[in-house]
Amino acid sequence: MAGKFVPKVPVNLDPPKDDPITLEELSQANGLKGRKAYVAIKGKVYDVTGNKMYQEGGSYHVFAGKDASRALAKTSTKPEDVQPEWRDLPEKEQGVLNDWITFFTNRYNIVGLVQGATNTE
Repeated sequence: MAGKFVPKVPVNLDPPKDDPITLEELSQANGLKGRKAYVAIKGKVYDVTGNKMYQEGGSYHVFAGKDASRALAKTSTKPEDVQPEWRDLPEKEQGVLNDWITFFTNRYNIVGLVQGATNTE
């Protein structure tokens, strides 16, 4: 099970950062017009810029510039599900969210923490 979320091609990641990132800064990293693309999960901010799926027109662009914890837990790409709160979700969906955290952590640099986030563990 440990190798379940390991990338097929090795990824060299920088050490995780804990720099504060404001909600405004996060929202600007939305993948539009060549901007960086960041996705936050439980308050940790991942740089997904190199993955075209998070860029404008990509299947996961709805997550870019936001904390997508709830949507990821629900495996949803509905804009109304792209919200930070996850604690009220069933245990199964919380487990799915933790799997997504493992997936992202193995592939993308953590560039900071959402300043004032209330949805961290």
